[in-house]
Amino acid sequence: MNSDSDLQIAGDILEVQHLLQPAREHPSTVAEFVGLARGIAADRAQWAPLVRYDTTTRWYHRLRVGLGYEVWLLSWVPGQGSGLHDHGRSSGVLTVLDGRLTERTERTTRALDAGAQRVFAPGYAHEVVNDSLEPAVSLHIYYPGLTEMPMHAAQCAPAAVDVVPA
Repeated sequence: MNSDSDLQIAGDILEVQHLLQPAREHPSTVAEFVGLARGIAADRAQWAPLVRYDTTTRWYHRLRVGLGYEVWLLSWVPGQGSGLHDHGRSSGVLTVLDGRLTERTERTTRALDAGAQRVFAPGYAHEVVNDSLEPAVSLHIYYPGLTEMPMHAAQCAPAAVDVVPA
């Protein structure tokens, strides 16, 4: 049997473009959205000049819109928080770009340093706050794009801190 026969029949796969899958223009899996967030986080020149700090309200800026998803940039001065909420039918990726944020749920409290990421499904309720003495910046990707953010009346009780490595 000739070991070159398969190559002779099919040809070099790199030269047969119709056999290659086209590159996806937009992310479609959790891993791809996490990768998108990491890519944006790594490109500080893309997001850092846009950041503003507002002592009266949380500042936010829609950084990008893609096929069915949105990317938001948020800043948090010390003491600012989101309140306990979920994201309706949207899933998401939260990435801390600068500083430290605290995420509280009914079950746990996590310190999120720069580089930390959290992935959540529809209906996941949490509160994000800046408990530190320095400003923080975070990146949020929602799929599908965020159309609602129901607030929850109950406050998350502070629990033992579960530090998530960056």
